[in-house]
Amino acid sequence: MRALDWLVVGAYLAGSLGLGLYLARRGSKSLSEYFLGGRAIPWWLAGGSMAATTFNVDTPLYVAGLVARRGIAGNWEWWCFAATHVVMQVVMGRLWSRAQVMTDAELIELRYHGRAAALLRGTRAFFFGIPLNCIAIGYGMLAMRKVMVALDVTTVLHLPGDPQLWSVLIIVAITLVYAAASGMWGVVWTDFFQLVLKMLGALLVAGYALAEVHGLGGLRAALAAAGHADALRILPRAGSAALPLDTFAAYLLLQWWTYRGADGGGMFVQRLSSVKDERAAEKASMFFNILNYVVRTWPWVVVALAALVVLPPLADPELAYPLMMKRYLPPGVLGLVFASLIAALMSAVSTQINWGASYTVRDLYQRFLAPEAPQARLVAVGRAATVVITLLAAAASFAMQDVGRVFRFMVLFGNGTGAVLLLRWFWWRVNAWAEWTALVAGTVIAILLTAVPALAGLSFGVKLALTAFGAAALWVPVMLLTPPESPAVLDAFYRKARPGGPGWAPVRARVTVAAASPLGRDLTEAVGVLAQILGAMLAIGGVVVGSTAWGVGGLIALGAGTLLQRKVRPAAG
Repeated sequence: MRALDWLVVGAYLAGSLGLGLYLARRGSKSLSEYFLGGRAIPWWLAGGSMAATTFNVDTPLYVAGLVARRGIAGNWEWWCFAATHVVMQVVMGRLWSRAQVMTDAELIELRYHGRAAALLRGTRAFFFGIPLNCIAIGYGMLAMRKVMVALDVTTVLHLPGDPQLWSVLIIVAITLVYAAASGMWGVVWTDFFQLVLKMLGALLVAGYALAEVHGLGGLRAALAAAGHADALRILPRAGSAALPLDTFAAYLLLQWWTYRGADGGGMFVQRLSSVKDERAAEKASMFFNILNYVVRTWPWVVVALAALVVLPPLADPELAYPLMMKRYLPPGVLGLVFASLIAALMSAVSTQINWGASYTVRDLYQRFLAPEAPQARLVAVGRAATVVITLLAAAASFAMQDVGRVFRFMVLFGNGTGAVLLLRWFWWRVNAWAEWTALVAGTVIAILLTAVPALAGLSFGVKLALTAFGAAALWVPVMLLTPPESPAVLDAFYRKARPGGPGWAPVRARVTVAAASPLGRDLTEAVGVLAQILGAMLAIGGVVVGSTAWGVGGLIALGAGTLLQRKVRPAAG
């Protein structure tokens, strides 16, 4: 890091801070402005913000670790969520938009009623808004610590004390100022600016790496010569110890619908609720899916593959990405790419703390402590919550060592809730006690599978199955043994969301209001969109790995998906 690099980094930080402070007045108007941007965020800005949030500083490091340990096929650990996000685009985004909630926890008391609903809302808001959210923020901070230590940033700055502590505090302090001050408008605009910078950084590192290994052909030849030919496999080799068949099967068959965000909930609900209508929510989700799976995947993978050739074996392969930056990038460019990783952390942290604060204010403070509090006080409490959550996350980050391990830990926790979260939208019989049982049971099972030595050694696929089906073995009987929601609550929810499918037939007949769209048609469209997204992603992958079969197969999937979507889309309007 030379003087020119620091000049670039300083300019970026000043620009982000200035933009956030400029938008602070707009975010102070009301709780809706602060957390939802007054529901006036453009769809492309909301979708870009969603992509920026999932492009945390940990993601290129995480992908580098995956490729080093499991090859390209290891990326199915997160590629499987394409199914979740496509369902969000085609089905769930419309439902969330019609629900008109500020947080996904707020939906609970629209769908259910009474003390059970209040208990569930408070439990979910606390659990996901504070401890789990702090862990999510913390592993982004862990990744930034790795980057800054790899680049000797704190040594260059001659900072006293623990360099890893300084690594976190410098970035978090600036993020906290603009996120706490400006709310949603500041977050989404800085996210979009940061997304552009992050993508530029990823492409620059990939470009320099390919130049050294003489292009993609040279990279493939070098991998084969170094004994890493299996790293180019897009599907795992049969009998692979690095990615066992049961774990791979669990990614494709279980993880995407058992995950706690299976219905598009969590921080994405903020984005989907911040746009003007359900069509805008769908377009925002579409933009996110293209950016997340088609655009971003392969620059990270290329850098990770090149690192296997040009770097010596690393005890911590997640360091490959920052070490590749240090190896190749000239002064000024290194500063730009380093700023892109700072941008990655800042966009993710700002979104996470804004989301966590929305739970704290809307679903805990306003719901249970001060229902009549004026808007100015609620905004003030929201800003205070961002500070507390950020400090807790910084403390949590020091208990973490491996980004990939923490990611899997996050997936496992709450894994058993996905099915009930989806079913509550499409089946009138699901009640609050069933969802609460799924949340608690899934969490307890995940803790046992992580903390008990005899269970911790099980493969991740087995852990996913035990969490999902173990929770279901409890919440399904609880649902059947407890009374359903009252007709008045069910009727009001159905009129608001108008979900399709046979699960609401008795309610639909009672209120004589048609579904907004047939569920079967929506799911057919989702299959087509998923084929488009994965087809485009894998077609590019075919070029990277030098496989005509993958390239042509990806294009066929893309074309078939497009035809299927067009077949059902005109009827859908």
